[in-house]
Amino acid sequence: MKETKVVVTGIGALTPLGNNLNDYWTGLINGVSGANPITHFDASAFRTRFACELKDFDPSALIGRKDLRKMDLFTQYAIVASEEAIQHSGILSDDLDKDRMGVIWGSGIGGLNVFQEQIADHTRRGEGNPNYKYNPFFIPKMIIDIAPGMISIRHGLCGPNFAVVSACASSTNALIDAYFYLKLGRADAFVVGGSEGTVKETCIGGFNSMQALSKRNDDYKTASRPFDLDRDGFVLGEGAGALIVETEEHALKRGATIYAEIVGAGLSADAYHLTAPHPEGLGAQKVMKNALEDAGLQPEDIDYINVHGTSTPLGDLAEVKAIQQVFGEHAYQLNISSTKSMTGHLLGAAGVIEAIACIKAIEEDTVPPTINHFTDDPAFDPQLNFTFNVAQKRNIRTALSNTFGFGGHNASIILKQYH
Repeated sequence: MKETKVVVTGIGALTPLGNNLNDYWTGLINGVSGANPITHFDASAFRTRFACELKDFDPSALIGRKDLRKMDLFTQYAIVASEEAIQHSGILSDDLDKDRMGVIWGSGIGGLNVFQEQIADHTRRGEGNPNYKYNPFFIPKMIIDIAPGMISIRHGLCGPNFAVVSACASSTNALIDAYFYLKLGRADAFVVGGSEGTVKETCIGGFNSMQALSKRNDDYKTASRPFDLDRDGFVLGEGAGALIVETEEHALKRGATIYAEIVGAGLSADAYHLTAPHPEGLGAQKVMKNALEDAGLQPEDIDYINVHGTSTPLGDLAEVKAIQQVFGEHAYQLNISSTKSMTGHLLGAAGVIEAIACIKAIEEDTVPPTINHFTDDPAFDPQLNFTFNVAQKRNIRTALSNTFGFGGHNASIILKQYH
């Protein structure tokens, strides 16, 4: 039986570096930091007072006022990013079989804004008040599966439709699910991606209590420092990414432009700790090996790894140990970079925007940098190429993207030049 190839034909990006794909990529290769003082709320009483927020986000051109009232921010972000990907792909032609096109979406937290606001309103006005009523849109605005639901309703897409939740691995898991469904012949195409809109008091406060966030308030632009000796935690980000993925046969039949091929996917669990990675990166080793095996590739076939690289002391070290175990001597031929140094950590949306960075790196033969490197950490082999501070040109045939989530969820995906 002929193998089904899965290809990427449309891309949308809504990130702290820009509100479209071109601005996102331009920010990446120029090493721009998306960090700024928090504007979504008064953060003066918090230990961390900055984040990587979207700039000048205005969805009104795409979403009417009546519909906006029914959507939490993470769903608004999903609509905007998915619309760019759909338009970029040109897939919504008159002869599209919409019963064979689905939506799979990832988010780690979902409708945090409406959840926080509704509970605060109930505390303020509803305690002991028998006439108090919750917002009728509270539940549908909060639940994560409403984002793919709204995308499908908007475009009449009747194929498989669901949400994926695996903390920071969510959108990579969504992409992997779409990849498997297409290879199984269950659909012809998917809108797939992830979104997160969590720059709120509850999220900043919760991560602060865990000691997970950087507190470099006086130098927020350089706060995300993956692999630097002085890294002190991640920087929270927000936004969305979306891809149109379809079978090669479906893409060629409609004359689509193909930007990359998805050739392998890996999944694993640390089975170790609620929030910390295994110190030797055992789960990370397994997930990369699983992705290579699924792709039928050897470690020497990989040119670039977009790492999870959140800028936490334990996480960065465990991932590098895993890379050295899996790739051996070839680790010294790799380019490694963490684009979270620029975008911050978009939680459930991180995986898809980093997959997009891999696709553009393949297309442009350019590795985006790991910015904000000042001091070498002696725990890391100095011969490894972390692509510090400046983008590097090289031929990239194949790239691997890692995303790991609280709970020990690990997901890796391999993207390749399409021939």
